[in-house]
Amino acid sequence: MKLMNSLLSGAAVAFALSLAGPVAAQDCPHGDLDKRFCDVDGDLIADTPTDPAELADPDTLIFAYTPVEDPAVYKEAWSDFLTHLESETGKKVMFFPVQSNAAQIEAMRSGRLHIAGFNTGSNPLAVNCAGFNPFTIMASKDGNFGYEMEIITYPGSGIEKVEDIKGKQLAFTSPTSNSGFKAPSAILKGDFDMLPDRDFEPVYSGKHDNSILGVANKDYAAASIANSVKARMLSRDVITEDQVVTIYKSQTFPTTGFGTAHNLTPDLKEKIRNAFFNFEWEGTSLQAEFEKSNEGQFLPMTYKEFWEVIRKIDTANGVSYSCE
Repeated sequence: MKLMNSLLSGAAVAFALSLAGPVAAQDCPHGDLDKRFCDVDGDLIADTPTDPAELADPDTLIFAYTPVEDPAVYKEAWSDFLTHLESETGKKVMFFPVQSNAAQIEAMRSGRLHIAGFNTGSNPLAVNCAGFNPFTIMASKDGNFGYEMEIITYPGSGIEKVEDIKGKQLAFTSPTSNSGFKAPSAILKGDFDMLPDRDFEPVYSGKHDNSILGVANKDYAAASIANSVKARMLSRDVITEDQVVTIYKSQTFPTTGFGTAHNLTPDLKEKIRNAFFNFEWEGTSLQAEFEKSNEGQFLPMTYKEFWEVIRKIDTANGVSYSCE
Protein backbone atom coordinates (compact mmCIF):
# COMPACT_ATOMS: atom_id res chain seq x y z
CA MET A 1 0.00 0.00 0.00
CA LYS A 2 1.33 3.43 -0.90
CA LEU A 3 0.37 5.38 2.22
CA MET A 4 1.20 8.81 0.85
CA ASN A 5 -1.12 8.24 -2.09
CA SER A 6 -3.91 7.32 0.31
CA LEU A 7 -3.40 10.57 2.19
CA LEU A 8 -2.74 13.09 -0.55
CA SER A 9 -4.50 13.62 -3.82
CA GLY A 10 -2.47 13.44 -7.01
CA ALA A 11 -2.81 17.20 -7.39
CA ALA A 12 -1.47 17.83 -3.89
CA VAL A 13 1.51 15.56 -4.46
CA ALA A 14 2.27 17.26 -7.77
CA PHE A 15 2.04 20.66 -6.07
CA ALA A 16 4.36 19.58 -3.26
CA LEU A 17 6.94 18.16 -5.65
CA SER A 18 6.80 21.25 -7.84
CA LEU A 19 7.75 23.35 -4.83
CA ALA A 20 10.45 20.94 -3.75
CA GLY A 21 12.11 20.98 -7.17
CA PRO A 22 13.65 18.08 -9.08
CA VAL A 23 14.44 15.05 -6.95
CA ALA A 24 17.36 12.78 -7.72
CA ALA A 25 18.29 9.62 -5.88
CA GLN A 26 21.48 10.02 -3.84
CA ASP A 27 24.20 7.43 -3.81
CA CYS A 28 24.30 7.00 -0.04
CA PRO A 29 22.78 4.79 2.69
CA HIS A 30 19.18 5.77 3.33
CA GLY A 31 17.36 2.74 4.77
CA ASP A 32 13.59 3.40 4.77
CA LEU A 33 14.16 7.09 4.03
CA ASP A 34 13.13 8.53 0.68
CA LYS A 35 16.03 8.43 -1.78
CA ARG A 36 16.35 12.22 -1.54
CA PHE A 37 17.83 11.73 1.93
CA CYS A 38 20.98 10.15 3.35
CA ASP A 39 21.46 8.33 6.66
CA VAL A 40 25.21 7.79 6.91
CA ASP A 41 25.22 7.61 10.73
CA GLY A 42 22.39 5.03 10.89
CA ASP A 43 20.13 6.99 13.29
CA LEU A 44 17.13 6.44 10.95
CA ILE A 45 16.63 10.16 10.27
CA ALA A 46 17.81 12.25 7.32
CA ASP A 47 21.32 13.70 7.61
CA THR A 48 21.95 17.41 7.28
CA PRO A 49 23.04 18.03 3.66
CA THR A 50 26.79 18.38 3.14
CA ASP A 51 26.34 20.63 0.11
CA PRO A 52 25.94 24.26 1.32
CA ALA A 53 23.66 24.93 -1.65
CA GLU A 54 21.11 22.49 -0.19
CA LEU A 55 20.97 24.16 3.24
CA ALA A 56 18.13 26.48 4.26
CA ASP A 57 18.40 29.54 6.53
CA PRO A 58 15.03 31.30 6.11
CA ASP A 59 14.34 34.76 7.49
CA THR A 60 10.92 33.57 8.73
CA LEU A 61 10.51 30.21 10.44
CA ILE A 62 7.20 28.37 10.10
CA PHE A 63 6.01 26.26 13.05
CA ALA A 64 3.09 23.81 13.06
CA TYR A 65 1.63 21.68 15.85
CA THR A 66 -0.10 18.39 15.08
CA PRO A 67 -3.81 18.96 14.36
CA VAL A 68 -5.23 16.93 17.27
CA GLU A 69 -7.84 19.62 17.98
CA ASP A 70 -8.94 23.03 16.67
CA PRO A 71 -5.74 24.84 15.54
CA ALA A 72 -7.07 28.09 17.04
CA VAL A 73 -6.67 26.59 20.52
CA TYR A 74 -3.01 25.88 19.93
CA LYS A 75 -2.07 29.14 18.21
CA GLU A 76 -2.65 30.82 21.56
CA ALA A 77 -1.13 27.96 23.57
CA TRP A 78 2.15 28.15 21.64
CA SER A 79 2.35 31.97 21.53
CA ASP A 80 4.80 32.40 24.44
CA PHE A 81 7.05 29.62 23.20
CA LEU A 82 7.17 31.09 19.69
CA THR A 83 8.14 34.48 21.16
CA HIS A 84 10.96 32.68 22.97
CA LEU A 85 11.94 30.93 19.74
CA GLU A 86 12.18 34.31 17.99
CA SER A 87 14.47 35.57 20.73
CA GLU A 88 16.72 32.50 20.56
CA THR A 89 17.01 32.40 16.76
CA GLY A 90 16.81 36.10 15.88
CA LYS A 91 14.15 35.27 13.29
CA LYS A 92 10.46 35.86 12.87
CA VAL A 93 8.38 32.77 13.70
CA MET A 94 4.88 32.14 12.36
CA PHE A 95 2.32 29.58 13.53
CA PHE A 96 0.90 27.51 10.67
CA PRO A 97 -2.59 26.17 11.58
CA VAL A 98 -2.58 22.88 9.66
CA GLN A 99 -5.92 21.11 9.25
CA SER A 100 -4.66 17.55 8.74
CA ASN A 101 -1.63 15.31 9.23
CA ALA A 102 -1.33 15.01 5.45
CA ALA A 103 -1.16 18.79 5.02
CA GLN A 104 1.51 19.03 7.69
CA ILE A 105 3.67 16.34 6.07
CA GLU A 106 3.18 17.91 2.64
CA ALA A 107 4.27 21.31 3.97
CA MET A 108 7.57 20.00 5.35
CA ARG A 109 8.19 17.81 2.33
CA SER A 110 7.83 20.84 0.04
CA GLY A 111 10.07 23.09 2.15
CA ARG A 112 7.29 25.30 3.56
CA LEU A 113 7.51 24.05 7.16
CA HIS A 114 10.66 24.33 9.27
CA ILE A 115 9.76 23.38 12.85
CA ALA A 116 6.96 21.04 13.86
CA GLY A 117 5.37 18.73 16.33
CA PHE A 118 4.16 15.63 14.48
CA ASN A 119 1.80 13.27 16.23
CA THR A 120 2.91 9.81 17.27
CA GLY A 121 1.56 7.94 14.27
CA SER A 122 2.62 10.38 11.56
CA ASN A 123 6.18 10.74 12.87
CA PRO A 124 7.55 7.81 10.82
CA LEU A 125 6.01 9.11 7.59
CA ALA A 126 7.26 12.64 8.32
CA VAL A 127 10.74 11.25 9.02
CA ASN A 128 10.93 9.03 5.96
CA CYS A 129 9.07 11.14 3.38
CA ALA A 130 9.56 14.72 4.55
CA GLY A 131 13.02 14.64 6.14
CA PHE A 132 11.72 15.46 9.62
CA ASN A 133 14.41 15.43 12.36
CA PRO A 134 12.64 14.93 15.73
CA PHE A 135 14.67 15.41 18.91
CA THR A 136 12.29 16.09 21.81
CA ILE A 137 8.92 15.25 23.34
CA MET A 138 6.93 16.79 26.16
CA ALA A 139 7.20 15.15 29.56
CA SER A 140 6.01 15.74 33.11
CA LYS A 141 8.28 17.58 35.50
CA ASP A 142 9.44 14.28 36.97
CA GLY A 143 10.40 12.93 33.52
CA ASN A 144 7.41 10.70 32.76
CA PHE A 145 6.07 10.93 29.25
CA GLY A 146 3.61 9.40 26.84
CA TYR A 147 -0.08 8.64 26.61
CA GLU A 148 -2.36 5.66 26.14
CA MET A 149 -4.79 4.78 23.39
CA GLU A 150 -8.28 4.34 24.80
CA ILE A 151 -11.39 2.95 23.21
CA ILE A 152 -14.29 4.92 24.61
CA THR A 153 -18.07 4.75 24.44
CA TYR A 154 -20.91 6.54 26.19
CA PRO A 155 -22.99 5.31 29.15
CA GLY A 156 -25.93 3.23 28.00
CA SER A 157 -24.48 2.45 24.58
CA GLY A 158 -24.71 -1.29 25.19
CA ILE A 159 -20.92 -1.57 24.83
CA GLU A 160 -19.24 -2.81 27.97
CA LYS A 161 -16.20 -4.56 26.46
CA VAL A 162 -14.30 -4.44 23.18
CA GLU A 163 -16.14 -7.45 21.72
CA ASP A 164 -19.44 -5.58 22.09
CA ILE A 165 -18.35 -3.25 19.25
CA LYS A 166 -19.08 -6.05 16.78
CA GLY A 167 -21.85 -5.01 14.43
CA LYS A 168 -21.55 -1.39 15.48
CA GLN A 169 -19.66 1.71 14.38
CA LEU A 170 -16.13 2.53 15.57
CA ALA A 171 -14.69 5.98 14.92
CA PHE A 172 -11.04 6.36 13.96
CA THR A 173 -9.35 9.75 13.43
CA SER A 174 -7.06 9.41 10.39
CA PRO A 175 -4.83 6.68 8.88
CA THR A 176 -1.62 8.37 10.12
CA SER A 177 -2.71 8.56 13.76
CA ASN A 178 -1.23 6.00 16.14
CA SER A 179 -3.94 6.00 18.80
CA GLY A 180 -6.60 7.09 16.34
CA PHE A 181 -6.02 4.24 13.89
CA LYS A 182 -2.75 2.29 13.79
CA ALA A 183 -2.58 0.94 17.34
CA PRO A 184 -6.28 0.05 17.67
CA SER A 185 -6.21 -1.65 14.25
CA ALA A 186 -3.28 -3.84 15.28
CA ILE A 187 -4.77 -4.56 18.73
CA LEU A 188 -8.27 -5.34 17.45
CA LYS A 189 -6.83 -7.71 14.85
CA GLY A 190 -4.18 -9.37 17.02
CA ASP A 191 -5.96 -9.57 20.38
CA PHE A 192 -9.64 -9.74 19.45
CA ASP A 193 -9.71 -11.10 15.87
CA MET A 194 -11.78 -8.11 14.85
CA LEU A 195 -11.47 -6.53 11.41
CA PRO A 196 -13.03 -3.35 9.97
CA ASP A 197 -15.99 -3.89 7.64
CA ARG A 198 -16.16 -7.56 8.59
CA ASP A 199 -16.80 -7.08 12.34
CA PHE A 200 -17.56 -3.37 12.70
CA GLU A 201 -18.15 -0.28 10.58
CA PRO A 202 -15.11 2.04 10.53
CA VAL A 203 -15.68 5.79 10.17
CA TYR A 204 -13.14 8.63 10.23
CA SER A 205 -13.65 11.79 12.26
CA GLY A 206 -10.45 13.58 11.21
CA LYS A 207 -9.31 14.59 14.71
CA HIS A 208 -9.27 13.29 18.28
CA ASP A 209 -11.52 16.06 19.58
CA ASN A 210 -14.06 15.21 16.88
CA SER A 211 -14.05 11.56 17.95
CA ILE A 212 -14.33 12.38 21.65
CA LEU A 213 -17.12 14.89 21.10
CA GLY A 214 -18.82 12.44 18.75
CA VAL A 215 -18.96 9.80 21.48
CA ALA A 216 -19.92 12.30 24.19
CA ASN A 217 -22.81 13.49 22.01
CA LYS A 218 -23.74 9.90 21.06
CA ASP A 219 -22.97 10.41 17.37
CA TYR A 220 -20.49 7.51 17.50
CA ALA A 221 -21.04 4.31 19.47
CA ALA A 222 -17.31 4.04 20.18
CA ALA A 223 -14.01 5.66 19.22
CA SER A 224 -10.27 5.10 19.62
CA ILE A 225 -8.54 8.20 20.98
CA ALA A 226 -5.43 9.53 22.74
CA ASN A 227 -6.22 9.95 26.42
CA SER A 228 -3.94 13.00 26.63
CA VAL A 229 -6.37 14.87 24.36
CA LYS A 230 -9.30 13.65 26.45
CA ALA A 231 -7.59 14.90 29.62
CA ARG A 232 -7.15 18.39 28.18
CA MET A 233 -10.77 18.48 26.97
CA LEU A 234 -11.97 17.47 30.42
CA SER A 235 -9.82 20.20 31.99
CA ARG A 236 -11.36 22.81 29.70
CA ASP A 237 -14.88 21.48 30.44
CA VAL A 238 -15.43 20.69 26.76
CA ILE A 239 -16.77 17.34 27.96
CA THR A 240 -17.59 15.94 31.40
CA GLU A 241 -16.48 12.70 33.03
CA ASP A 242 -19.97 11.21 32.92
CA GLN A 243 -20.25 11.54 29.13
CA VAL A 244 -17.66 8.91 28.19
CA VAL A 245 -16.62 5.46 29.44
CA THR A 246 -13.28 3.77 28.74
CA ILE A 247 -13.51 0.09 27.78
CA TYR A 248 -9.87 -0.43 26.71
CA LYS A 249 -6.55 1.20 27.61
CA SER A 250 -3.29 0.38 25.83
CA GLN A 251 0.36 0.39 26.85
CA THR A 252 2.04 3.81 27.01
CA PHE A 253 3.17 5.32 23.69
CA PRO A 254 5.48 8.27 23.01
CA THR A 255 3.61 11.52 22.52
CA THR A 256 4.09 14.21 19.85
CA GLY A 257 7.66 14.43 18.59
CA PHE A 258 9.13 17.90 17.97
CA GLY A 259 11.96 18.75 15.63
CA THR A 260 13.09 20.49 12.47
CA ALA A 261 13.37 20.03 8.75
CA HIS A 262 16.58 18.13 7.96
CA ASN A 263 18.06 20.81 5.68
CA LEU A 264 18.22 23.77 8.06
CA THR A 265 21.77 24.99 8.67
CA PRO A 266 23.55 23.32 11.61
CA ASP A 267 23.77 26.65 13.43
CA LEU A 268 20.03 27.29 13.07
CA LYS A 269 19.21 23.73 14.13
CA GLU A 270 21.29 24.20 17.27
CA LYS A 271 19.57 27.48 18.15
CA ILE A 272 16.14 25.86 17.71
CA ARG A 273 17.15 22.87 19.80
CA ASN A 274 18.43 25.15 22.56
CA ALA A 275 15.17 27.12 22.48
CA PHE A 276 13.20 23.97 23.32
CA PHE A 277 15.48 22.91 26.16
CA ASN A 278 16.01 26.29 27.83
CA PHE A 279 12.37 27.37 27.66
CA GLU A 280 11.01 28.34 31.08
CA TRP A 281 7.47 26.92 31.30
CA GLU A 282 6.33 28.61 34.51
CA GLY A 283 3.54 31.13 33.95
CA THR A 284 3.43 30.70 30.15
CA SER A 285 0.62 29.96 27.74
CA LEU A 286 2.27 26.60 27.00
CA GLN A 287 2.13 25.59 30.66
CA ALA A 288 -1.50 26.74 30.93
CA GLU A 289 -2.54 24.36 28.15
CA PHE A 290 -0.28 21.34 28.58
CA GLU A 291 -0.25 21.05 32.37
CA LYS A 292 -3.78 19.74 31.80
CA SER A 293 -2.17 16.55 30.55
CA ASN A 294 0.61 16.69 33.20
CA GLU A 295 3.33 18.01 30.88
CA GLY A 296 5.87 20.60 31.96
CA GLN A 297 9.17 20.20 30.13
CA PHE A 298 10.82 19.18 26.84
CA LEU A 299 12.69 15.88 27.15
CA PRO A 300 15.54 14.93 24.78
CA MET A 301 14.82 11.77 22.78
CA THR A 302 15.84 9.84 19.68
CA TYR A 303 13.49 8.64 16.97
CA LYS A 304 15.40 5.36 16.66
CA GLU A 305 14.73 4.39 20.29
CA PHE A 306 11.46 6.09 21.24
CA TRP A 307 9.54 5.23 18.07
CA GLU A 308 10.58 1.57 17.89
CA VAL A 309 7.18 0.36 19.18
CA ILE A 310 5.36 2.57 16.66
CA ARG A 311 7.42 1.17 13.78
CA LYS A 312 6.51 -2.33 14.99
CA ILE A 313 2.80 -1.41 14.97
CA ASP A 314 3.20 -0.09 11.43
CA THR A 315 4.84 -3.36 10.38
CA ALA A 316 1.97 -5.33 11.93
CA ASN A 317 -0.50 -3.20 9.98
CA GLY A 318 1.42 -3.57 6.71
CA VAL A 319 2.10 0.17 6.53
CA SER A 320 4.61 1.32 3.93
CA TYR A 321 6.69 4.50 4.25
CA SER A 322 7.03 4.68 0.47
CA CYS A 323 6.64 8.25 -0.75
CA GLU A 324 5.94 7.76 -4.48
